Amino acid sequence: MPVSSSLPGLLLPVVMLVASNVFMTFAWYGHLAYPNRPLWLVVVVSWGIAFFEYCIAVPANRWGHAFYSAIELKTIQEVVTLVIFAVFSALWLKEPLGWNHLLGFGFIALGAGLVFQKW
Repeated sequence: MPVSSSLPGLLLPVVMLVASNVFMTFAWYGHLAYPNRPLWLVVVVSWGIAFFEYCIAVPANRWGHAFYSAIELKTIQEVVTLVIFAVFSALWLKEPLGWNHLLGFGFIALGAGLVFQKW
């Protein structure tokens, strides 16, 4: 439940979730651009990258909970994940996004919008 609605307080958790998601996307999927690296190495490197993601995501959720419900924070995280991954997939992995991907993401964004409705 929101305790206040200051703009910096509302934006800081979102910015932090974006930053943490960049780290996590690289931790989970960055190694796909290097298929010849040993699995043990990509696991160790990915774990190291994920540590920094947690150092940002945990405070983002802790501080964000003063402004957003846990459900809203998770919804923000999921939408951020899709946006970051779409950009990452196209730029880092060189995998094109099709109309079906964009339409599917659009439906997910519509569903996310429902979470924030106060009916």
